[in-house]
Amino acid sequence: MADLGRVCVFCGANVGSRPEYTAAAEVLGVALARREVRLVYGGGQVGLMGVVANSVLAVGGEVVGVLPESLATKELAHPTLTEMRVVGSMHERKTLMADLADGFIALPGGYGTLDELCEILTWAQLGFHAKPVGLLNAGGFFDGFLAFLDHAAAEGFVRSAHRDMLLVDAE
Repeated sequence: MADLGRVCVFCGANVGSRPEYTAAAEVLGVALARREVRLVYGGGQVGLMGVVANSVLAVGGEVVGVLPESLATKELAHPTLTEMRVVGSMHERKTLMADLADGFIALPGGYGTLDELCEILTWAQLGFHAKPVGLLNAGGFFDGFLAFLDHAAAEGFVRSAHRDMLLVDAE
């Protein structure tokens, strides 16, 4: 496989209530694999995490999972990844995923997804990296979050240049 880079995908450990979320994860996984881009993600076999990983693997792509030991022992670890890295904590997980990735994409998810997305955006804002950060707004899932970011920018809490760092695409 040619080395066209690695994209870290942040997404839910649940599939959510709408089929658009699963469909977006499947489409993204296949697109990454067909472009020979390696997936870096949270290492789980459940939820959208499992869907995106399985989609990459199904078409011959490569997947690197990063999972804290405490979650790996709860049998959440995906059993057939190209590579699994087990770390000691959630902080180590986020740091390693960021180090391994050339860019980031968020799919629908909950607190963990928002934590990862906001932290990576904060690191970009502070100049810790200059990697692209985007989200796939499947089924309008992130509409409220994007409105919040626009509000924060309008109220002077987020500079427009920093607001514009987040790339958005709708599925």
